[in-house]
Amino acid sequence: MLARVWSATIVGIDALKVGVEIDVSGGLPGIVVVGLPDTAVQESRERVRAALKNAGFAFPMRKIVINLTPADLRKEGPSFDLPISVGIMAASEQVSAQLLGDYLFLGEVSLDGALRPVAGVLAIAAAAQSMGICGLVVPIDNAQEAAVVQDLSVYGFKQLSEVADFLNNPNEYTPIKVDGQKELNQAQFIKADLKDVKDQAHARRALEIAAAGGHNLIFVGPPGSGKTMLARRLPGILPPLSFEEALEVTQIHSVAGLLKNKGSLVSDRFESMGAIMPRTSHLDPSVLFSPHSAPDSIRLCLLLMCM
Repeated sequence: MLARVWSATIVGIDALKVGVEIDVSGGLPGIVVVGLPDTAVQESRERVRAALKNAGFAFPMRKIVINLTPADLRKEGPSFDLPISVGIMAASEQVSAQLLGDYLFLGEVSLDGALRPVAGVLAIAAAAQSMGICGLVVPIDNAQEAAVVQDLSVYGFKQLSEVADFLNNPNEYTPIKVDGQKELNQAQFIKADLKDVKDQAHARRALEIAAAGGHNLIFVGPPGSGKTMLARRLPGILPPLSFEEALEVTQIHSVAGLLKNKGSLVSDRFESMGAIMPRTSHLDPSVLFSPHSAPDSIRLCLLLMCM
């Protein structure tokens, strides 16, 4: 029997829809994963097998072919564990397949059937509506993060058995709601003040011009000359992040796995200037440096980090 489950992968800071097709047929027992999977995706065969058995489900002792579409797109990370598990259960008629076309599934599974959080969920949630998806099923630790996106039904679960029960009895569950705009308005943080800087007239003037016109800015100088001190005071002369800007900055933190509080948006402009590039393999520097892809505060940070 054939089952199709929707998932997604991260390219740069954007999300692309991925189809997870599961075919359970006669033949020698075994699992084959095709569609340019990386090592983590290939290893999901053993994780999923153990997780289904330990969660109380029957693992079909038949030939299982898992196809990740589009086939020419590299699939990375453990986030496909959950859609593969759901697809095998649906193909073996252990859960209802009625909701599989409307929901997107993300998450890593432990050997005992528990769901573990993955990176990039917010970026995928933000793009879900354009993918034709009406809801997300994610690990409970990612639910608050994904629920920041408005007009999207998000369901968070701790165990694989809970996901199966949701698919069989969807009316018994309610989506998680988070008012991101309200949290952004209530956010409080201390800003370093530009008035504390003595002298540095040319650098202060450069900061003011960059802030007023939305220009890029590079500080060049020896250590101790005040580059970081001045950069820390740029957010103090900028307006607060709008909801759209905060969502974009938080997406970058989510993809990089640096989101400290998964239930709220990054509201501090200087917090958005964290060291992102050296700590993740998901981000392409050309994506972040392009003028249309990130707020000015992000691009300023990346330029400063490379000096």
